[in-house]
Amino acid sequence: MSEENLRWRRVHPVTPLVRGWGIFLAALVVVANTQIDNIGAGGGIPGFGDLLWSIVGLVVVLVLGIGFAALSWRYMKYAIGEDTVQVNSGILFRQQRRARLDRLQAVDVVQPLLGRIFGLAELKLEVAGGADSGIKLGMLSLSETEALRNELLERAAGVRQAKRAETAGQEPGASDALPTGTTGTAATEDGDGHGEGLGAVEVDEAGVPGVPVYASAGAPADADVVLETTAAPERPVFDVPAGRLVGSILLSWELLAFVVAVLALAGVVAGTREPFLLFVVLPGLLGFGAFAVSRFTREFGFAAGISPDGIRLRSGLLETRRQTIPPGRVQAVVVHQPLLWRRRDWWRVEVNVAGYGGSKESAAESVLLPVGTRADALLAVWLVLPDFGTDDPVAVLTEGLVGVGPSERTTVSPRRARWVDPWSWRRNGWSVTDRALLLRSGYFHRTLDVVPHERTQSLGLQQGPLQRRLGVVTFAVHSTPGPASPGCPHLDESDAVALTVAQAARAHEAREHATPEQWMRTVSEGVL
Repeated sequence: MSEENLRWRRVHPVTPLVRGWGIFLAALVVVANTQIDNIGAGGGIPGFGDLLWSIVGLVVVLVLGIGFAALSWRYMKYAIGEDTVQVNSGILFRQQRRARLDRLQAVDVVQPLLGRIFGLAELKLEVAGGADSGIKLGMLSLSETEALRNELLERAAGVRQAKRAETAGQEPGASDALPTGTTGTAATEDGDGHGEGLGAVEVDEAGVPGVPVYASAGAPADADVVLETTAAPERPVFDVPAGRLVGSILLSWELLAFVVAVLALAGVVAGTREPFLLFVVLPGLLGFGAFAVSRFTREFGFAAGISPDGIRLRSGLLETRRQTIPPGRVQAVVVHQPLLWRRRDWWRVEVNVAGYGGSKESAAESVLLPVGTRADALLAVWLVLPDFGTDDPVAVLTEGLVGVGPSERTTVSPRRARWVDPWSWRRNGWSVTDRALLLRSGYFHRTLDVVPHERTQSLGLQQGPLQRRLGVVTFAVHSTPGPASPGCPHLDESDAVALTVAQAARAHEAREHATPEQWMRTVSEGVL
């Protein structure tokens, strides 16, 4: 579709009000902090005149914020092409941004609190391109946002080309399309032979789930195909109860440090009899309160599922977020367990996705499991790597999560590494399967990094003076920005060199057989 034939559209007219409100809240926080600091410095409670001027200033900021947002809305428009999404914006400096759909890394539907009140949402497209490479479309009506997400995912997956080829009467093999009858939604059969969308997530006695179907080849050969956009079916995998989320926040080092600081300050106040020192702890109290509330509201109601589009994630109390990460877009996975979670065997899983790492909201966007049991953590890793490349994935992952010392699968740091890492040297190690490299580390804070071979960006070896004397070296896998920084410290020099050479070869071979960017255009027995 040529650029002159693009259909340019505007976002919802209520967008300025929704976005301008955020500027008002920021100004309100600044004014509140100023008044609190003034009270703590002995300035006393502000008088009526000061409060009145503060209110007037906040009203002015609100009006200016909404006015600026309205002007920005006037100059913003977007269009959907065959292979790109284009957005034009800017008041003084005009900007045109394009995102290639074949580079689409994730699609998020975000509803802020005011957006939920007005029934609006924002569509965020993350593409591979470094920091600030994403595109935001919104605010739009929720139904329009959902339809647009489905359309973009179909285009990114190559389903649109398949539908168009079938409608034109082409042979399925003539255009790299899906098999005849494929409509872009998974079609599997239940026990009675009736198709009911994506197959259920079944787990065997060892806790190994079946392979999720990320492509469709089960529709009848004579099915009518129309160019419609429909939501792909979804099956839930796990969710996070609110009680467990609260418990994970209470069992955090941030809370422990805060309690120690409060007790120490209380002792100082009791000894000096200077109660004004209590105002010193007030910013810390507000800071921890903001951290706890932010994490609770951000990760409340967290649920994960699978669909032909990829991984589906939902979360949020005030601002809701629905993420879709297409198959093969996760660059690395990190599973970690703080010491305070060990008794309950809780784990947290986060991922590196190209485009997420440079975002201000990456802490929310990169979470695959906020807190869960070991079985939940295994399911989270399975969402990323359905085929783990080994006959016993549970044993391999379990050894990576809690294992200590060498084994048939795992190579660990040599004994001499205890001089630079006395606690974790037997824990630090690596293992490999046909599909991924596993790097474990940390004795008090357990960490397991999982990197699919085809997602290996580059490899590195680092060695400090003391390491050089001991004959050990730190091995690192370079990934896209994100919570996972895959690496293994203090390996034997010969082991690290051999691992680097072997992993480079595995990565090269894996990329030659990697899933295409349009993941539903090349299908083998219905499963990629």
